[in-house]
Amino acid sequence: MSANTLAAARPTSAADRKGRQNLRRFLALDALVSGGNGLAYLAFAGPLGDLLGVGSSTLVELGAVLTAFGLAVGVLAARRRPARLAVQVVIDINVVWAALSPVAMVVWLEPSTAGLVWIPVQAGTVLLFAALQFTALRGLGRVAR
Repeated sequence: MSANTLAAARPTSAADRKGRQNLRRFLALDALVSGGNGLAYLAFAGPLGDLLGVGSSTLVELGAVLTAFGLAVGVLAARRRPARLAVQVVIDINVVWAALSPVAMVVWLEPSTAGLVWIPVQAGTVLLFAALQFTALRGLGRVAR
């Protein structure tokens, strides 16, 4: 039997089911917010770019990345047993995004006052997703790979 078969065949406790459910909820919330943010950037790149002081072409690029990320995380959240490695990749991407957001704000972008507020708020939100996902993943005895 493969490791996947063993994990699927092994009885799960109520705590494991609850932990998996929480992990899937946190992934789904991340997918919804990231994907929604991406779609907003794509649909309203001009007005949002003006509001945030970020070029509309930058927002289109970020929107495409966020939309694809949101879709991928949504697919992962829909799995009954999300793969540990895939969840860890999502967590790592979120941490990198949160760390690079203030760097981008200072080094590459020239945000407006609204952008100076929005960028750290979204970075904090993404870091919160990473923390929730990490805590839920760590609390599981084992997630099927």
